[in-house]
Amino acid sequence: MSDVGAEAPQIRGPIDRNSTLTEPLTEAWAAVPNVRVDASPAAVFLPTMTVATTPRAPAPALSIPNVLTYARIAAVPAVVACMYWSEILQGGLALRWVALVIFIAAGVTDFFDGYFARMWGQQTTFGRMLDPIADKLLVSSCLLMLAADDTIKGWSLWAALVILCREILVSGLREYLAGLRVSVPVTRLAKWKTTVQLVAIGFLILGEAGNKLVPITTLTGLTLLWLSAIVTLYTGWDYFRAGVRHLIEERA
Repeated sequence: MSDVGAEAPQIRGPIDRNSTLTEPLTEAWAAVPNVRVDASPAAVFLPTMTVATTPRAPAPALSIPNVLTYARIAAVPAVVACMYWSEILQGGLALRWVALVIFIAAGVTDFFDGYFARMWGQQTTFGRMLDPIADKLLVSSCLLMLAADDTIKGWSLWAALVILCREILVSGLREYLAGLRVSVPVTRLAKWKTTVQLVAIGFLILGEAGNKLVPITTLTGLTLLWLSAIVTLYTGWDYFRAGVRHLIEERA
């Protein structure tokens, strides 16, 4: 029976590294490659995972939809110049036809810029901002020139005034709602209103030049102008209600 309290045997004297006992360990250690180990916290701990997303490349400023919008803005001074030269400077009724051609071309771009932007996926915030501005510039400038040359006069001035006031009101509401990050989509009725409005202005631009061919040209334009003014009141009221509703919700 062994003694429980006996001391463990001790190895006395230096260890011979060349002995047969340590030779296998020495060979194994020599076989381990000399690799530098990074023990920093960034390497030891799992880094925070991040999701990398590739943002969609924005449409170029000179994309076809934007170029069409630029062309509509450029058409504004051209139409105004033709009307001013024809009536104020007594340049002749032929300039009315020139103004009408430019106006129709500008109106066509109003359709195709949105169509191409949707088809090619080039809808941008800049384009959505610039498109209604181009429309308002074209419509407002033409109405002012038609009032200046007495094509629009008398009671018909109220129809033009309603249209102009509505454009100012909607522009202000859109700017206010944009600050609240609220988008106000254009309704189908508003699009029809714009179409009727452009057709009415087209008839009125032709004015006396058209009356020589079809005597009711100016009358047709004034009738359509009143029709668009009535629809303008309705669509303007929709925008106004939307603005007031969001204002109440913000203050609540």
